[in-house]
Amino acid sequence: MPLYEYACTCCGYRFERRQSFHDAPVTECPECGQTVRKVLHPTGIVFKGSGWYITDSRKPEPAAAGAASGDSGTKSDAPAKPDGAAKPDTKLAAAAD
Repeated sequence: MPLYEYACTCCGYRFERRQSFHDAPVTECPECGQTVRKVLHPTGIVFKGSGWYITDSRKPEPAAAGAASGDSGTKSDAPAKPDGAAKPDTKLAAAAD
């Protein structure tokens, strides 16, 4: 049976109760008779096995596609310019007329 911890909302008294999953939660403080709340604690994580690898949680990058197109695979940290911010090439503009 699990062990639950409760804290009084009025006096702050903390106590533990061993209860079944089917039992109703405690609603009254044994010290002052006011309402109580369940205290939740984080659970521990245990990693077992031969190990964890970067490929276990990430999709593989398409290395062949980047090399075939001539892309080095790195992106610039500079922000992209809006469509209207680029200066038009004057030679192309003159040829279009």
